[in-house]
Amino acid sequence: MSSTATEVVRLLTVNGGTLAVAESLTGGLVAAEITSVPGASKVFRGSVTAYATELKHRLLGVDATLLAQRGAVDPQVAAQMAAGVRKALGADWGIATTGVAGPDPQDGQAVGTVYVAVDGPSADGDGSAPGGKVRHLRLNGDRAEIRMESVRSVLALLLAELAGEQTGNERAQDTERNGGF
Repeated sequence: MSSTATEVVRLLTVNGGTLAVAESLTGGLVAAEITSVPGASKVFRGSVTAYATELKHRLLGVDATLLAQRGAVDPQVAAQMAAGVRKALGADWGIATTGVAGPDPQDGQAVGTVYVAVDGPSADGDGSAPGGKVRHLRLNGDRAEIRMESVRSVLALLLAELAGEQTGNERAQDTERNGGF
């Protein structure tokens, strides 16, 4: 269990949030990292390991035309996976991993090309449109190293979003305590 996963579970618990995970190249490692944290059952809704490209469409709602034109290793695919798992599993936050762990290139993408994504509540807090972020990674190492760094990276991206949300909430509370200034 990593300190990042522990902090993710802590912040989700404090904020009353829930999490769902969509994985491809990591094959369940993100879900395993989260569920290794005691108390994860309070916040973790579940995961979908959509290793096969057609499952990204069928289970996560990724646009079939996008998959046909660009393949599974694409920033928009990662974003749609995160949004799709969030919706499918009824979570406040969705995270996703897609990429090439090797040993061979895939869909014209080099080994080590990875996209991680987070989809969550809108920044303005009015519940309108979900907010998402995608990070492109160019990783070195063998298959296991690429997969583990992908896990670390998606959890770090989520933690940054959760910490930003926490900071925003704390600022709002501080403003209220100080008479709106």
